[in-house]
Amino acid sequence: MKIGNIEAGRVFLGPMAGVTDMPFRILCKEQGADLIYTEMVSAKGIHYNNSNTKDMLKVDERERPVAMQLFGSEPEIMAETAKRIEELNFDIFDINMGCPVPKVVNNGEGSALMKNPKLAGEIVSSIVKAVKKPVTIKIRKGFEAEDRNAPEFAHVLEESGASAIAVHGRTRAQYYSGKADWDIITEVKQKVRIPVIGNGDIFSPEDAKRMFEYTGCDAVMVARGVQGNPWLFRSIKSYLDKGEKTVKPSFEEVYEMIERHLLMLIELKGEWTAVREMRKHVAWYTEGFPYSAGLRRDINLCLTSEDILSRLRKYGEKLQTGINKNI
Repeated sequence: MKIGNIEAGRVFLGPMAGVTDMPFRILCKEQGADLIYTEMVSAKGIHYNNSNTKDMLKVDERERPVAMQLFGSEPEIMAETAKRIEELNFDIFDINMGCPVPKVVNNGEGSALMKNPKLAGEIVSSIVKAVKKPVTIKIRKGFEAEDRNAPEFAHVLEESGASAIAVHGRTRAQYYSGKADWDIITEVKQKVRIPVIGNGDIFSPEDAKRMFEYTGCDAVMVARGVQGNPWLFRSIKSYLDKGEKTVKPSFEEVYEMIERHLLMLIELKGEWTAVREMRKHVAWYTEGFPYSAGLRRDINLCLTSEDILSRLRKYGEKLQTGINKNI
């Protein structure tokens, strides 16, 4: 499936703040993710040369194709920012119009834009006119619980020049609770001619296949389902392509992935930051293993990378010997 002139594939890694940084994106790409999305980056942060924002623009060649996700609400600043960074090492501009977080919404950004289709269209149009790279948008079902304006909203974005639209099947009011409404994705697909990416409640290969069949979407976007499980991309691709299910990773494979992830984080952000950010990832990676609650409590107290790896090795040794008591 193409987005503009970019061969994008059909199984995507969705943008997640505090999760989809460069190390995690690379690991997901290695496991079969087709198109990778960055964490959302503030257009104003780039405009005003914020140092933290600058670091978020780094993309490794191994990740491509990559969609750089921007958020903002001022067409002029959005267009100027897009033009300014267009020559960086990514392939697609994605505009966030779905983030439900209050500090974003209260600034009129993210999912707040779904209440203002005219402004949303102006933002897309201004960026499309300013850059040559394809421009895509991520939206939600609607804003309030009773809203479901995604089909009409998507049509406005298509008319404004969008090359593809990702639809999360929840309203802003739902955040990430309840069940995603896949019917709204179907309706968007029927409303527009550009590619539609389905997002929401994909936690297994079977979920991905069902979404394709139920909605007719052109691609699926996996987000929370891949936290601690980059292997999910491999599983989805195997199931879609061959109808085969892959084996769940062993603890040894999980340990190797954690070690690589941690070392890449250290290289990018330094030991202090990497250790603290890695705690949540380790919790996700080890969920479901026997007696792992105590392990996660211990990891949250670790202050160095060697503390984390040492504790994981000891846990693995006990798993291997079958001694589960006091693991």
